[in-house]
Amino acid sequence: MIKIDAKNLIFDALNEKIRNSEDDFEISNCLGQRFIGAGLSDKNLTIKGTPGNALGAYLNGGRIDVFGNAQDAVGDTMNDGKIIIHGNIGDCAGYAMRGGKIFVKGNAGYRAGIHMKAYKDKIPALVIGGSAGSFLGEYQAGGVIIVLGLNTDKNIVGNFPCTGMHGGKMILRSDCKNVIFPKNVHVSPAKKEDLDEIFSYIKEFCDSFGFDANKILNAEFTIISPDSNNPYKQMYVGN
Repeated sequence: MIKIDAKNLIFDALNEKIRNSEDDFEISNCLGQRFIGAGLSDKNLTIKGTPGNALGAYLNGGRIDVFGNAQDAVGDTMNDGKIIIHGNIGDCAGYAMRGGKIFVKGNAGYRAGIHMKAYKDKIPALVIGGSAGSFLGEYQAGGVIIVLGLNTDKNIVGNFPCTGMHGGKMILRSDCKNVIFPKNVHVSPAKKEDLDEIFSYIKEFCDSFGFDANKILNAEFTIISPDSNNPYKQMYVGN
């Protein structure tokens, strides 16, 4: 493993070092460098600090562990691999992702999972340990979004979740009585078979961050799925 102190490195110099080596990397003193791990397919990165926008964009394999927070667009359009954030993330995490997994110990900003989609045998997964901001799962077309509401005093989701959702599933660890969903989705208490379906994601989340899967699952969950052939009907006049 190659160790890099990123304190005085601009983003392009750091990314060039990563691209030009076949080894894994441990990056310390990271502070805002963009595009780290973009297009990565076969390396593992351990990052200490706060990487900048588009961490793991177009990720095609490998693994990125961040021991700190991360900024916007984590896993933008990722195709495979795994990103593990031991802190919070900014806006638009998992934008248009079509494969791979993102695990976040803390909270997520706005528009997490926007345009998420499944592709052939790939089913992307975004698991958020804390809360998520407004427009969670906007235009979601596939994949799985799970929000657990752990260690946060915020509402589990912000305003306008699932707007334009027309594929995939969202599972929230809450009864969601105070959440307003659009008309284009079906909302119901999760059944045992729903929880069995997501158990592997919960177990992987817990293994990553030291939580107890049985304790997390011993709660009420709500499952949200598309319920319309026209997910945009309530958004436009004349439909």
